[in-house]
Amino acid sequence: MALRYQRLYVNIDHVATVRQARRGATPDPVAAAVLCEQAGADGITAHLREDRRHIQDDDITCLAATVTTLLNLECAITDDMLRLAETLRPAQVTLVPERREEITTEGGLDVVRHETTVRAAVTRLKRAGIRVSLFIDPDAAAVRLSHAVEADAIELHTGAYAHAPRTPATLQALRDAAALGASLGLAVHAGHGLSVENVGPVAAIPEIEELNIGHAIVGRAIFVGLDAAVREIRAAMDEAREADLF
Repeated sequence: MALRYQRLYVNIDHVATVRQARRGATPDPVAAAVLCEQAGADGITAHLREDRRHIQDDDITCLAATVTTLLNLECAITDDMLRLAETLRPAQVTLVPERREEITTEGGLDVVRHETTVRAAVTRLKRAGIRVSLFIDPDAAAVRLSHAVEADAIELHTGAYAHAPRTPATLQALRDAAALGASLGLAVHAGHGLSVENVGPVAAIPEIEELNIGHAIVGRAIFVGLDAAVREIRAAMDEAREADLF
């Protein structure tokens, strides 16, 4: 079963994590983004967190001016973040939940609980001409509400699968949510905790158009370089798309 090409967006947050350990200028996440594009990334993702623990405001400004593919800005729903997005107008904004004490994003945006706030943010960003994606858990209610608030896309949180890739239910939840999202006309993306070792089954879900992968690529780059790390994950995705896994 040949599946259509699946985009790879590389999240360069953790290049900035290394830089911020010394509060210096290197390694530069913008330079990393350029290398990722040269290695075949279809887009660059960066998460500007409220506490600025890795990516900084200047990074986003430079990325918006430098990225030649597409820039996906991940951010929380705050007036500060939405104003920045309206100013820079990246190709896409992915709205994510955020807690200051978490190490990384622990779950999807609670669209059900915060429908009014999410709807207002989506409307505001789309008015500025920005494509909007919602980072959600693979849950039917969240998918349906994402469509109801007029998001353009959903990004399915793959954390549960990444922590238990051999548990059939975690993969089935992604398959079901992806199928539902596509049936409603949403573009379907996925990401969180994906690596060369576990990406195959998720990459093979036909409705998933795009994967966002960062930590595994940056970690692997320590040993083989950023170019090779991007190409490895790209090859694993392509192999899964070309195989008949259903």
